[in-house]
Amino acid sequence: MSLWIPFTVMAAFMQSWRNAFQKRLSADVDTLGVTLARFMLAAPMAAFYAWLLFEHDKITIPTLNYRFYLIIVLAAITQIFATALMVKLFRLRNFAMGVGLAKSEAVIAAVLGALLFAAPLSTTAWCGVLVGGMAVWLMSVPKGVRHISWLTLSLGLASGLCFALTTLWVREASLMTKLPFLHSAAYVLFWVLLVQTIIMLVWLLLRSPKTLLALWARPKLVFIISLCSFVGSVGWFTAMSLETVALVKTLGQVEIFFTLLISAKWFKEKLQRSDKLGLALILLGALLVILA
Repeated sequence: MSLWIPFTVMAAFMQSWRNAFQKRLSADVDTLGVTLARFMLAAPMAAFYAWLLFEHDKITIPTLNYRFYLIIVLAAITQIFATALMVKLFRLRNFAMGVGLAKSEAVIAAVLGALLFAAPLSTTAWCGVLVGGMAVWLMSVPKGVRHISWLTLSLGLASGLCFALTTLWVREASLMTKLPFLHSAAYVLFWVLLVQTIIMLVWLLLRSPKTLLALWARPKLVFIISLCSFVGSVGWFTAMSLETVALVKTLGQVEIFFTLLISAKWFKEKLQRSDKLGLALILLGALLVILA
């Protein structure tokens, strides 16, 4: 089995729980506060993880040019927007639908990767991406476009676009380090989380200090969100240092399976009949991607 596959499944599982805890936090904290909860404690976790890897293998930290750090900043900012947009989706629609619309990132990443990032796919891989995209659409909009507001649809596609750009830039930054895959993923993850935390903390300190107080009052939930985010990000970043973004994100759509379980069991949200067909298509898309 290719190593990127278990890392992707781990990332999808942890991300589904992170999203669930974020939805829970969003009942009491505003959108930017919920977004910060994802990064705030994950940054020191990433620093410790990277330090352990580099110390254990006695690898020297690379010296990189301004382009690497520019890509890091772009990835950090687009992921902040992606997360904030998804949190807004949670407020508009149910949990499963919000996550489903945001998972449009796999198809968007495939198109942008082929056009702008020199990451073409084989015919089998394209089939897997498109089947996965059909599954996400079927599960997100089971009654058709007429039954979903343009605001909800726009937020979902915008979130997917921002997530796609984030992952494409993360992979590009990882390849620039020329480090072993575990170390490149850890190094890029640390920098992305550090930039995100600084941006969010400064913004909230200046514009909404009460949001920081709201997070301070919920330390356990913030810790759980950051921990799930950190472990999930280790999975995503490592998988993307090994394989193209479109394939990783298409397989990563198994997150919707975990999301549906959480949605039904924890949030008591009703699932649609189309969910079963959607899950079957996700499994088919994942299989095609693995075979590719």
